[in-house]
Amino acid sequence: MKHRSLLSATAVALLFAVSAHAEVLTIGAEAVPHAEILDQVKARLAKDGVELKVRVFTNGLQENFAVASKEIDANYFQHQPFLDGFNKSKGTSLVTVAAIHVEPFGAYSRKYRKLAELPDGAVVGIPNDPSNAARALLLLQKQGLITLKDPGNILATARDVIANPKKLQLKELEAATLPRLLTQLDLALINTNYALQAGLKPTQDALFIEDKRSPYANILVSRADNRQSPALKKLVAALTTPEVRQFIEQKYQGAVVPVF
Repeated sequence: MKHRSLLSATAVALLFAVSAHAEVLTIGAEAVPHAEILDQVKARLAKDGVELKVRVFTNGLQENFAVASKEIDANYFQHQPFLDGFNKSKGTSLVTVAAIHVEPFGAYSRKYRKLAELPDGAVVGIPNDPSNAARALLLLQKQGLITLKDPGNILATARDVIANPKKLQLKELEAATLPRLLTQLDLALINTNYALQAGLKPTQDALFIEDKRSPYANILVSRADNRQSPALKKLVAALTTPEVRQFIEQKYQGAVVPVF
């Protein structure tokens, strides 16, 4: 018994020693799917000497400010056009570490089951941040609902619409509120993370959706001073394994698509 107790005490001591020397890495994320994906790599990182702490945010601006102010080490919620727009408007210089997945952007309605049913003059909600507003406009254009002055401009705004045959009323609204406003709108173009949080199934419920060639890959973002840190490199390695790819494909069934 004494021998067994001694072994147990030694094991506990070793565990505390490992924990004490583990590097803490704090990552900001949206609850779905980003935090869920990060949770899949915590055990692997712990074996590599990194304690991963995931802090859930509901506001992307706050999430980026938290990285810029060194409140957290990195975040995982946005795509490159959103990051570029944030850096330009806020005077920050956050950097991309790695691309992890794409969330195909979709259009949803509580009133109509098919795009052909959408009436003239329909009220269409789109995100009010510049990058996702442009993304919505590009998707509407792809469906033949509008025409943009420059068909490939990922920074397009409503002012760039040169043809609107159905006289759609475009309303720019906070992206996170769009699922809750579906009953008040004829159509809403919603980021997949918000759609999933609202219980929508993008591949089943969207009237139309981006294909897998979307340029809006979700990225891990940090600062230039810690972009090459050993802990972040370990995180990237863990996020881009076959096991994580399998988790994404099985859990989200095409609503989230790995890009690695």
